[in-house]
Parts: sequence; structure tokens; C-alpha cells
Amino acid sequence: MNVSPLSSPPVWRASLMLALITLFGFGLLYSLAGAGLGRVLFPHQATGSLIERDGQVIGSSLVAQPFADDRYVQSRPSAAGYDVMALAGSNQARTNPDLRARIDEARTAVVTREGVAPADVPGDLVTQSGGGIDPHLSPASVQIQVARVARVRGLPVSDVEQLVAEHTEGRQFGLLGAPRVNVLELNLALDARGKPE
Repeated sequence: MNVSPLSSPPVWRASLMLALITLFGFGLLYSLAGAGLGRVLFPHQATGSLIERDGQVIGSSLVAQPFADDRYVQSRPSAAGYDVMALAGSNQARTNPDLRARIDEARTAVVTREGVAPADVPGDLVTQSGGGIDPHLSPASVQIQVARVARVRGLPVSDVEQLVAEHTEGRQFGLLGAPRVNVLELNLALDARGKPE
């Protein structure tokens, strides 16, 4: 017995139901559940890893910011001008003369500011990260800034080195990445340390 196409349930009804389940179930409910679970399990990270001082938000541990004052450890250069809305690297090839000129200029600035030899300047103090707002520096890049920070703040070098050691993060899960120092968190610790009595 042949069934007429007109007597079977309309195909559009099944398609509409699938579209609604996909849109609201996976598009809305799944997203809300994931965001809600993230806020419960990781409340600090879910709100942007914001850092507050005296009740005011002064930055995020995930975003670099510039420090012009010699009392502070300087951040990694940013191709985005430390603007989170303009995340970008320079996209310049290693053979680009403009890139080489910018790196040479940055190296000269570090040599002048820190009083070190050009060969001793770590790469992350003169190059920009891919996103342009990397909040971390290598321990070597922080270490060459210790003497200046200690001198300007009137602190013993050993005190600044101790703060650097306390704020040096190891490899993630003991395997991934390299040891690093969050510049903003270190600078806040330096401010909290104050001058010796």
C-alpha cells in the first residue's frame, strides 16, 4: 500500500524542531550553563582576573600595561599599545628592516636604562608578543631590572630579588611553557613592600 506524501507528517515540522533545539538548547542553554559553571568553579578567572587595590580595579593579571616610572619593572613591548581592543603582533617578518631597526632601538633603550651589555638583553624585552598584551616576562628580563628598581626605591637588591623569586611562576602543570613573572603583580608587591625603615 502506498502512502501519500500528503498524509505523512510534514518534513518542515521536524526541521523546525531541530532548528529550535539547536538554537536554544545548544546556542543558549549550553552557553549559559558553561558560563555559570565557570563563575562557580573559577570566579576570579571568569570575571577577567581583575586586580583591585584600595577598592579600585587597577588592572588584570592577564593583560600587560605600561610602566614609565623607573621604580617599576618595565613590561614587554606591545604592538597594540597595550590596548585590549587592538590585540595584535607587529606581523613583521624577521627579515623586515623596520623590525630590525625597532629591535635595535629597543635594545639601546634597555642598555641605557639598565646599564647592561647589548648581548645581555633578553629577547622578550625587545620583541612584542603575538597578542601584544602578554603580562609576563622571563625571569632573566626581570633580573636585569632588579638593580635599577632597588636603587630608585632605596631597597636592598636582595629584597627585590626575593620578591622576584616569590612571583616567579613555574611551567604550567610542570611541563608547559617556561618560567615567567607577572609584571603587574610584581610591581604591586614592590609598592606594598615600601622603603626599609
